[in-house]
Amino acid sequence: MAAQSNFNTYIEGINTEFWRDLCINRGELITFQRGEAFVTKGHVARYLGYIKNGTLKYVATSDDGTDHVVGFEFAGEFVADFPFSLYSIAARVSIVAETPCEIYCIQASDVAQMMSDSPNVRQIVMSATEAIFSTVYDRYVALYTKSPQQRYFELINSHPDIFSLFSLKDIASFLNITPTHLSRLRKSVFKSQ
Repeated sequence: MAAQSNFNTYIEGINTEFWRDLCINRGELITFQRGEAFVTKGHVARYLGYIKNGTLKYVATSDDGTDHVVGFEFAGEFVADFPFSLYSIAARVSIVAETPCEIYCIQASDVAQMMSDSPNVRQIVMSATEAIFSTVYDRYVALYTKSPQQRYFELINSHPDIFSLFSLKDIASFLNITPTHLSRLRKSVFKSQ
């Protein structure tokens, strides 16, 4: 099984140099402890960030209070409630540090002002929005067109160390299966090797 280049495929469709330089040069380095929210559901996110180190998870909460992991971010990637924070729209998910993180954070309001001032920045934001939509849409379609086993293999191929970074419960939630089902998938893989 060949490893995919990126778990978060949006990275392949954005101007990473622009975003990384913007966060590092115009932002501030902030440390988030394990369990600390980068974004809280129902609030407008303050920052967009470039992750120097650490991991985060995107968590949606259902009406009954159950948390569902809907995304992961890793060192060298970007974290944001994007593009909603740029338009002062309250977050639909929380983004929580799974491990201690150092993140170069730029104020979302600063980026929004840059969009107002520069057609080039507006175009970069639009391109990033399209890339993120494509990633999210691909994952949505995969829930209907791929088996849990196929989604599991794609996940471990793109991030073989995923189980050292996130709990089995969070990974199962992301795959939209139970932890028991995930354990069975893992056992079947070990038996076949």
